[in-house]
Amino acid sequence: MRHADIIQRLAGLGGAKWEVHVKAKALRAQGRDIIELTIGEPDVPTPPALIEAATAAMHAGRTGYSDGRGEPKLRAALSERYSQRTGRAINADQVMCFPGTQTALFAVFMGIADTGCDVLVGDPMYATYEGVIRASGADMVPVPLHPENGFRLAADDLAARITPRTRAILLTTPHNPTGSILTADDIDAIGKLALEHDLWIISDEVYEDLIFDGETFISPLSRPHLEDRVIVVSSISKSHAAPGFRSGWCIGPQAFTEALLPLSETMLFGNQPFIADMTEQAVCDGSEVADGMRTRFAARARHLEHRLSQGCNLKVHQPQAGMFALIDVSSTGLNGHDYALHLLDHAGVAVMPGSSFGTTLEGWVRIALTVDDDAFDTACTRIIQHATQLQLETA
Repeated sequence: MRHADIIQRLAGLGGAKWEVHVKAKALRAQGRDIIELTIGEPDVPTPPALIEAATAAMHAGRTGYSDGRGEPKLRAALSERYSQRTGRAINADQVMCFPGTQTALFAVFMGIADTGCDVLVGDPMYATYEGVIRASGADMVPVPLHPENGFRLAADDLAARITPRTRAILLTTPHNPTGSILTADDIDAIGKLALEHDLWIISDEVYEDLIFDGETFISPLSRPHLEDRVIVVSSISKSHAAPGFRSGWCIGPQAFTEALLPLSETMLFGNQPFIADMTEQAVCDGSEVADGMRTRFAARARHLEHRLSQGCNLKVHQPQAGMFALIDVSSTGLNGHDYALHLLDHAGVAVMPGSSFGTTLEGWVRIALTVDDDAFDTACTRIIQHATQLQLETA
């Protein structure tokens, strides 16, 4: 039987990148002692107040069809939030609500890109970006993020890859998997390129509320001269420890959101009103769990660097935000993929190969900072012992 072109465009994307995670799950199911440091799940449950808000909304009958743009009160709350955060007026008609950031990204790229277009993305990148870009028919063009530049996207590297095919630049700030944050100068230099070449800027800001103390976040949405070309996507998945509720949004120019509405309605025709009510409360009240998460994640990243610098020759890149840290494992003589499998098999610690996020991290692995302190310290001990054993075997 024949398939649509989109099936071919997405063939081979997705599952293979999670090989180590899937194997770790299977080993745990068999009774093996495995510490999972693969997935970015919040380390706390969804706050009871949000569960109660969703439950109360269901009991109140908020289970019918919804507005195709998103429920009006939620869009008003997001309008207020982003107006305050950016220092410029964002009206409710610039807001569209989706089931999570992933769906928002899919819809946005279906709305701005097409076959024959290129989208520039920093490499490394979140594992599903290639899929949401290729689904539209566009091609993804990786732009290397260099460790010596703090894994921040450099305008010069972008400029070298811009062609007449280029339609958009996809930013992630704070970044997954590196935890880097674009500076004001970075944003302005990238914005200048977008203006010169008439490009969209898509900014994934899902980790905005998990910025570590002493760091500063700047959104391109705060730049008035970029207002007709910036689209921000985010959700409550990370900030409010509510990934399973799948509640996200995009903020963009009103002309864009109006043009995107028929596509959104064709895909979804609205979100669940009771989840919208819960999300409205989350947006209005702020997060009661974000402060604790960012404090713990920052402390675990520092602990990881301290333990490994004292115990072995693996190098840790310190994140500025988010749920992850990177380890340079090239000194072991293994690439990140082979190292991750060896570490899982011989030390019972599951980490993500850097190659799951692009070619730039071939010699790296990503560590989730989301297990409790005791388990995390045990994982550090196992990583050190494993590195020592690898050194002995290769000596």
